[in-house]
Amino acid sequence: MMKRRTFAALAGAAAFALTAAFPALAQTVTIKFSHVVAPDTPKGKGALKFKELAEQYTDGAVVVEVYPNSQLYKDKEELEALQLGAVQMLAPSLAKFGPLGVQQFELFDLPYLMDGYDDLRKITDGEVGQTLLGLLDDKGIKGLAYWDNGFKVMSANSPIETPDDLLGLKMRIQSSKILEAQMLALDAVPQVLPFSEVYQALQTGVVDGTENPPSNMFTQKMHEVQKHATVTNHGYLGYAVIVNKAFWDGLDPAVREQLDRAMAEATEYANSIAKEENDWAMAEMVKAGTTTFHEPTEEERAEWIERLRPVHDEMASRIGADLIQQAREVVAAD
Repeated sequence: MMKRRTFAALAGAAAFALTAAFPALAQTVTIKFSHVVAPDTPKGKGALKFKELAEQYTDGAVVVEVYPNSQLYKDKEELEALQLGAVQMLAPSLAKFGPLGVQQFELFDLPYLMDGYDDLRKITDGEVGQTLLGLLDDKGIKGLAYWDNGFKVMSANSPIETPDDLLGLKMRIQSSKILEAQMLALDAVPQVLPFSEVYQALQTGVVDGTENPPSNMFTQKMHEVQKHATVTNHGYLGYAVIVNKAFWDGLDPAVREQLDRAMAEATEYANSIAKEENDWAMAEMVKAGTTTFHEPTEEERAEWIERLRPVHDEMASRIGADLIQQAREVVAAD
């Protein structure tokens, strides 16, 4: 009982201090948070959690408007919109920073660099991840956090149990030289398309297949237009939550402190549900029965790795051989 009273007293004191900190603001601060996926994905839920916490912790001094499903901007438009100040916050996939001139982020696109979330955390939470976020400063962007989606499966309208099965298939990818090299290593034909156009492209045969974490595949209903998928878990799809740097630096320090707090908690929430959401989405797609999912054997997985790992060396001059080696050492460390 004493602990509860102490906590309540501290919470009350914090609330009083917080309320006292913000009346001096001339007007409400509005943050437009734009993203390209559905509200019920890990990123979509993370954005809504940030909205909830940011408005709560600033006592309404900040209003966060969340625009999902490319309502404001498509993939290729959103970063420019952020730099121009048309929106204040985004959570683009890490591959999006290559065309911006920060191709080091394409490290995350390397196939079979990481074997699960534990390996991933060693990179995002450590020196490598923070150094990469710092590279965005010169682009007028402030990197705040890494949010997970998950590890990708390959899908198509024909069985793709082995790398040879992708021969000649038109495979949708994000705009990434690494992903392009990955598909070429599989003798597929890479096709760059905005995320919002993928379902229709699959439905009409503009492309034969794609790669996505299960949560994206399910929420965008891609399983309705893909007959086969293989759970390769070959690559990671994640996001960097970013803000317009001039906007962020111009915030009242008391407001920014509470937004940092909200972001830290929203990040913990978003990342904690990512695997759960992907597992649930996979179960729902299996239940729907429109897509046949193949789990590679150990021998088949080794074949995928053998075919795709050379992409690391091929792309070393683009990403940086030292950065790739550093990431490998971090992952290998106990």
